[in-house]
This record gives sequence, C-alpha cells and structure tokens, in this order.
Amino acid sequence: RQNNARKITAVWMEIGAFSCVEPEAVQFCFELACRETLAQGCELHLDTPAAESWCRTCQQDIALLSPNVLICPQCGGRDLRVIAGDGMKIKRIEIE
Repeated sequence: RQNNARKITAVWMEIGAFSCVEPEAVQFCFELACRETLAQGCELHLDTPAAESWCRTCQQDIALLSPNVLICPQCGGRDLRVIAGDGMKIKRIEIE
C-alpha cells in the first residue's frame, strides 16, 4: 500500500539449505498468511541455495547442500564454519 499497489502478484524467497525451514511448510503457511490481503492468490517462488561454508582445515570456501553432511568435500575435514545459507529472506516482490 505504501507503493500504491493494488495487488501483489508474486514473491521470490530464498530459504538457505541450513535454515532448518521446510519449503513445503513455507508454501502452506504463505497461502494462509496471504488470505484476505493484497497478496491473496499471488505466486510464491522458492529458491534453496547451498550453504556457503569455510573449511578451517584446508582453508577453502565450500558449498554444502544439507546440514546432515558436515564434511568438507575437498579434504574430508569436519572443522567447518557456515558463512551464508542458514537464513531466509524475501528477494523480490512483484506488484500491480
């Protein structure tokens, strides 16, 4: 409404691989949250990028797809630090 929108037609969200958030749950809750709002009936586009991590053992940037596998694919090390991919954010909103 601040941008004089009549309707929200689409929302793009990023859900990090290590966010502990299930995309299916977000989809379900999003539809409920949008009811009787400017966003009712809008499309939700979800992206689940790999988590960006740093291996302290081999000093390499790595990508991890699941929090269940915390092993560096380069050296097999387990001393990892997640740099990005453990959160959730709205990337874009399309309005009419």
